[in-house]
Amino acid sequence: MTQVTERGTSLPTPPRAPVPRRSPAAAACVVGGAVAAVLGLGFLAVLVVVLWISSPYPDSGPGGALHLAAGLWLLAHGTDLVRYETLSGVPAPVGLTPLLLVALPALLIRRAARLGSAAQEDRGAEPLPAGVVFSAVLCGYLGVGALAVVYAAAGPMPADPLSAAWHLPAVAALAAAGGVWESRGRPLGQLPGRLTRPRYALALRAGATGALVLLGGGALLVGASLAWHGSQVQGSFAALTGVWSGRFAVLLLALALIPNAVVWGASYALGPGFALGTGAAATPLGFGGSPALPGFPLLAALPGEGPGTPLTWAVGAVPVAAGLAVGWFAVRRAREVSYGETALTAALGALVCALATAVLTAASAGPLGTRELAAFGPVWWQAGAAALGWTLALAVPLAVTVHAWRNRPAKGLAGEGSEDAWHDSGVREVRWAALRRAAGTLIPDFSGTPAQADGPPPAKAPEAGARPVSAPPKRPVLVMPGLKLDLTPIPIPALPADPPPERALAPVPGALGEAGAPLVAPPAPLVPPVAGARVLARRKLPAGTPTGTPAGLSVDPRPQPAAEADPVPAGPAAAAADPGPQTARID
Repeated sequence: MTQVTERGTSLPTPPRAPVPRRSPAAAACVVGGAVAAVLGLGFLAVLVVVLWISSPYPDSGPGGALHLAAGLWLLAHGTDLVRYETLSGVPAPVGLTPLLLVALPALLIRRAARLGSAAQEDRGAEPLPAGVVFSAVLCGYLGVGALAVVYAAAGPMPADPLSAAWHLPAVAALAAAGGVWESRGRPLGQLPGRLTRPRYALALRAGATGALVLLGGGALLVGASLAWHGSQVQGSFAALTGVWSGRFAVLLLALALIPNAVVWGASYALGPGFALGTGAAATPLGFGGSPALPGFPLLAALPGEGPGTPLTWAVGAVPVAAGLAVGWFAVRRAREVSYGETALTAALGALVCALATAVLTAASAGPLGTRELAAFGPVWWQAGAAALGWTLALAVPLAVTVHAWRNRPAKGLAGEGSEDAWHDSGVREVRWAALRRAAGTLIPDFSGTPAQADGPPPAKAPEAGARPVSAPPKRPVLVMPGLKLDLTPIPIPALPADPPPERALAPVPGALGEAGAPLVAPPAPLVPPVAGARVLARRKLPAGTPTGTPAGLSVDPRPQPAAEADPVPAGPAAAAADPGPQTARID
């Protein structure tokens, strides 16, 4: 049995593209998220440890200070803390988040997301997808956050697990998404057709402007109240602690709560005010109830108890300014926009301002304990409704009014008795046409229409089936009485051409013509003739010719008589006077 095996040349297989390995890049993003969380924890831990060291009467050791730092880091994400050491023995929640602390983790995780997106581009490798970067950074950050929750559980103020389960991921996800979106160039993606209309961009801008005006008014109210109650604020520092380290800690806490006070001031100006417990509220109409307030510098700047005064009623100027700002920025600079479109844009801007106000008030409020201190700060839905009412009532009428004012017809452009009728009635065109006809071809026709000097052009017969086109209406011509312009061209006679100057003929002495008249020599030519030169055929130079003689020019070495300047006589005398050919020859 014979087995034959044929082996041919194998066909070359195309090289496979290398599969990009994204594991190291994704792992780097996970590490970046974890580093961001550790940096935030480390900053607060250093601050708390420094205050613990400087305190003359520390309540616990360094372990307690580190546990408290972990709790504060979780509080910066909006997580509620639980305080067990109370006079009543009932655990009291602490959910009032200092808004200035929220900026620390938000900036760190945003920076980690941006660095994770840009790291691959700097190395020249393929960048990771946005979803991979977002998930990796979020995973690393939440891993450290889970460890912080477990570590803070053994401290004096542990975190509420349910509150941490949704506050921590929400803040981290928003910050990471913002960092990835910014690193990709802030793309908007494929939005629905209706969301790409200019009205939504204008409404967003107008609503953001209204919210900023409200916050600015709140900051102005807080600053004015702190200055007005300066002595009470200063006394609260001395009442809380007598050492500089304690006063420094109180000052840091007050600075962290300044953004909260600004939002509370905006809610106070809107009308609903803010709650100081379950039985007290501060509004422009009055400060009533029995507030259970702890001694704190910011709370010492509250208005006095009792009904409102004209000074507290004057804070209504803040929402008025916000509503006017929304209406002003909601107007488009285009004539084709209708009044309904403008009103709708202003209404959407008012809605955006109300939503921003509601979110900020919800973030700035929270409980400080139980019973009377269970509600502390403004109520989000009341502040949002008040912002919507103020801005909607003022923005829509203002936007429509501004739109009508910007699109009003210009004065004097239409009408026979207007001041600008001289320039708008066609007088300039008539005057220019008359000047052009008078000047003839000196002035070209720039209008692109044929001149009408010889009468109107003959009308063309309309083609069969063609629809008649109506002629454009003629512009009115303003006739000025008493003004007569004679633009008839004046004929100017042509001047006779000067005859050429006659040249005098010199008589030839001794020569007589017919009937005994002396002969007259012809006038000398303008260009003197060349005597003794003739053109010969090209030939070879003879031997002995100087090298400087150009080719084609032969020089006769024979001496030649000098040329005479006397005129050549005519007839036989002229033939006798001709000296013959000269020696200079041009080949």
